[in-house]
Amino acid sequence: MKKITISFVLSLLVSVVGFAQVDRSQFPKAGPAPVIKIGEAETFTLDNGLKVFVVENDKLPRVSFTLVLERDPLFEGDKAGLTGFIGEMMMAGTSNRSKEELDEEVDFIGAYLNAGSTSISASSLKKHQEKVLDLMADVLYNPIFPEAELEKLKKQALTGLATSKDDPGSISSKLSSALVYGKDHPYGEVQTEETLNNVSLDDVKNYYQTFFKPNIAYLAIVGDMSKAEAEKVVKKHFAAWERGDVPTFTYEEPKPASQNVVGLVDRSSSVQTVIDIAQPIDLTLGDEDYISSRVLNQIFGAGSSSRLFMNLREDKGYTYGAYSSFSADKLVGQFSANASVRTEVTDSAVYEFIYEINRLVEDGVTQDELDKAKANLSGSFGRSLESPATIANFALNIERYDLPKDYYETYLQKMNELTVADINKTADDLIDPDKLYITAVGNATEIKDKLEQFGTVTMYDNMGFPAKEMAAVDANLTVETVIENYIEAIGGKSAVGSIKSAKMVMDAEVMGQQLKIEQIFDNSAMRYAQNTLVGGNVMQSSRIKEGKGVVSGQGQSIDMTDEQVDAAKLDTYFLPEFYYETMGYTLTLDGIKDVEGTPAYKVIVATPLGASVNNYYSVESGLKIKSENPVSGDTFFSDYQEKNGVLIPMAQTIKSAMIPVPLEAKVTSLELNPELTEADFN
Repeated sequence: MKKITISFVLSLLVSVVGFAQVDRSQFPKAGPAPVIKIGEAETFTLDNGLKVFVVENDKLPRVSFTLVLERDPLFEGDKAGLTGFIGEMMMAGTSNRSKEELDEEVDFIGAYLNAGSTSISASSLKKHQEKVLDLMADVLYNPIFPEAELEKLKKQALTGLATSKDDPGSISSKLSSALVYGKDHPYGEVQTEETLNNVSLDDVKNYYQTFFKPNIAYLAIVGDMSKAEAEKVVKKHFAAWERGDVPTFTYEEPKPASQNVVGLVDRSSSVQTVIDIAQPIDLTLGDEDYISSRVLNQIFGAGSSSRLFMNLREDKGYTYGAYSSFSADKLVGQFSANASVRTEVTDSAVYEFIYEINRLVEDGVTQDELDKAKANLSGSFGRSLESPATIANFALNIERYDLPKDYYETYLQKMNELTVADINKTADDLIDPDKLYITAVGNATEIKDKLEQFGTVTMYDNMGFPAKEMAAVDANLTVETVIENYIEAIGGKSAVGSIKSAKMVMDAEVMGQQLKIEQIFDNSAMRYAQNTLVGGNVMQSSRIKEGKGVVSGQGQSIDMTDEQVDAAKLDTYFLPEFYYETMGYTLTLDGIKDVEGTPAYKVIVATPLGASVNNYYSVESGLKIKSENPVSGDTFFSDYQEKNGVLIPMAQTIKSAMIPVPLEAKVTSLELNPELTEADFN
């Protein structure tokens, strides 16, 4: 009898059932895409035109209501920012409830209620649905729009605008949108202080009365509710909503540039450059290229295994991440690729972006890339189906975009049928590598000339408007003259030189917290001390003396490195310009720049160890109006007042990545040439 061994059993299995060894070096071949059975949303329409979609899900005793208005994009023009106020104004109280009462009633039942310019949404436990619908309907029908709330919101918006002006990402977004769409397009216009201040209470009321109409609205209900019950509650709360005529708008379709266009915003204090490469595309949800564009983007720049990420991060090490997107929109879509890179590799990074875009269009994708992208996207699509809200969103999309009823049920099948040729055709259809808008936000002194290889560089301001033309610096003007003029403007060498020490206290407020900054300057002995207090408690302090420095906070102290002390000394002198020469600093005059509408000489101040700040001195007055520090941020100086024969800025606006909003600091106490002791610096 033959001995039964493992090899004998395996050979028997192979011969009987066709069992064979698996080549684990290859991905298993994909089978046919599964047929997805998506629970259909049930629907009905009220007499006033409100279309309702119901997705019943009784796994949890909760229900949510999402009301969406389908209006055309709105160009706000000289009132840009209006739509940002609508939702909060509607939530600011009704004729039946004050804002406080409304908030209390929502909180009491553990519900959620919110409004926007094109939506109102609410959710609660099933047992509280009648109450939350009553609150939702009250906000919809009876907002009172208190003027005091509008003024409060405008102040918040102005603060947010001030913050965005110094945020590289926000600046990049504004510039790219302005170039891709144009300033006279809803997607390209920007808010300014003027447009925000132009918004009136009548504008808010007119918007509400014009666009909140049931005949352009959809209501999605998801949760523990049947269609029959939904018909009852919707009719009870929304049947009285009166329909009305809603204006429609058309806009000229943005076109790609005739050739590559390069736009640059100078942000001298940046150590990185924000790069965005974009162009408008004709892409709407449901288009022939839509699903293939999802696959194309997965391959090109959607994640850590994409071409952009592998090139710019993994291979070159230029950035922490590089990404792309193909956005679909009823009006106009956009292709975009972006990254934040080190200043010194800005031009190299742009080159690699363009290289990858050209390679995508000219060489196409591989079968292996396509298979991996399909697998990734199929998994994401499947996971999204676990949420009932996804089903409601699918139903809304089918209605809003006039999609086939089985669009989402056959989504994976359509994706699975895509070939390499299909993906390559989509790349060719959507991207024109020779008509790109290339934008950069960074240190123009370092990168402007390097960017010229990609096209003529046009300078823009931090709001996306063309930068003001600044006069050329007089050929006879030197950087030493700029500093001398500044010292003369604030009082002259004799008066400035007589100030050997100072104690200064500034008060400010950050997010409702009272902040106090105490500074002690000893110019003669090169000593400096600073305390930052919040609510009367010292949160951080720093000391520099005898060439050493220490930073303390939250019970810990850290000694500064020599490089940190060297950099800190740029701010440790009271009126430091008087000491630039003796400190051995290198000064460079870098032209005339626009500082919030004021022409100013830009002076780069560099220490022996390489630290630097950029100072700006008004061409007209000679006064210092701004300082850019790569560590502490930007400081704007204003409200100059005469103290001991010297003009001192009594107000400072500090913008830093370390604080969420601009810090408005006022000098509340100033002692010049006070008696100082060793205790002041311990």
